[in-house]
Amino acid sequence: MDAIHPHIAVLVRKLESIAPLAPDERAAVLRLPLRLKTLPAHQDIIREGEVPSECCLVVEGFAYRYILTGEGKRQILSFHISGDIPDLQSLYLDVMDHSLGTLVASALAFIQHDDMRALIRSHPSLGDLFWRDTLIDASTFRQWMVGLGRRSARGRIAHLLCELLVRLRAVHLVEDHSFALPVTQAELSDALGITTVHV
Repeated sequence: MDAIHPHIAVLVRKLESIAPLAPDERAAVLRLPLRLKTLPAHQDIIREGEVPSECCLVVEGFAYRYILTGEGKRQILSFHISGDIPDLQSLYLDVMDHSLGTLVASALAFIQHDDMRALIRSHPSLGDLFWRDTLIDASTFRQWMVGLGRRSARGRIAHLLCELLVRLRAVHLVEDHSFALPVTQAELSDALGITTVHV
């Protein structure tokens, strides 16, 4: 338990930023079996077309979702921080429809799908909480779509910075209204649909 706690605690912190956990729910999350791995920057965690069998929890670092077009151009779909499970929907996908990678060297914890399903079956309210987290993620997607279609370049960057500030603050990773943003101009360009010069 002591060896697991520092790694899974980030997930507890993330879930408690959404809704309080009952003591038995908290204990159940802390008991989740994990496979720990550190990946270097710019490494794929899982690729589009692969068959997933586990979910990835970002313990430390920065990850991102992306799709490559037929011409090889990258569209970044979202950024992910400590406590996020960016591929939670892989519980219900037979094949990944996007890729997930690291922006910086990142500590990751992998949770087998069977273990996640068992947790949700034994604690249905945790299932509701994970579903709510997925809905929040979907809401963020919708805002990104509005940004790509209707916001100015400055508006897109401002919205992204505000989004990250709110998300990082929720998991106690903001200090004096500032946070580390290990994202290059090219990565911002690929996320926001603007040129690197505009960025």
